[in-house]
Amino acid sequence: YKPVLLESFVDQEKFKGTCYKASNWIYVGQTKGLGKVYWGRKINLPKKNIYLYHLKNNFKQLLCS
Repeated sequence: YKPVLLESFVDQEKFKGTCYKASNWIYVGQTKGLGKVYWGRKINLPKKNIYLYHLKNNFKQLLCS
C-alpha cells in the first residue's frame, strides 16, 4: 500500500493552522476533545482542528474502491 491522504490535528487553543491553510491542506472539521477512558474516568483533551492533504488527485476513488 502507498499513502494517498495525510491527516494532521492542530490544537486550536495554541495554533491557528496558518501553515496548513497556506499549504492547501483542507480543513474538514474538529475533534470532540474526548480522550480515552482511564481508570473509569474520561480524560478531556483540547479540541483540535483536522486538516487533510491528498497525495494523489484521485484519492477519493482509491479510498472508496
